[in-house]
Amino acid sequence: MRPFHIAFPVHDLAAARAFYGGMMGCPEGRSSDHWIDFDLYGHQIVAHLDAGKAAPGPIHNPVDGHDVPVPHFGVILDRADWDALAARMIAAGTDFIIEPYVRFEGEAGEQATMFFLDPSGNALEFKSFASDDMIFAT
Repeated sequence: MRPFHIAFPVHDLAAARAFYGGMMGCPEGRSSDHWIDFDLYGHQIVAHLDAGKAAPGPIHNPVDGHDVPVPHFGVILDRADWDALAARMIAAGTDFIIEPYVRFEGEAGEQATMFFLDPSGNALEFKSFASDDMIFAT
């Protein structure tokens, strides 16, 4: 599978650098005064400065008894990487939108998941399926 690329707005590049580079451990790539590339588990994410960015509105959809924020992005990790990221985010005192847990347990699509916001209010989800065969299971 090829890496994906996503560009998203942030209100403060220093805060984005501290969050993605420091707290999440994403290696930094190229940057300028207006954007920063990060390596998010082999995928290129780019934080673009938008000084006028306001936090997203409260748009949510119900999934497994939780309110999932929309829009959001993230990566499907293997379980060891997911566990390590969850532990790092818990240790950092992250204010989770949805705390790390396993949803759809015993059903098609069983997955460990967690949701949290970056400093600019962008919602992130990281998940790990019991098996990659479950990613698109119905």
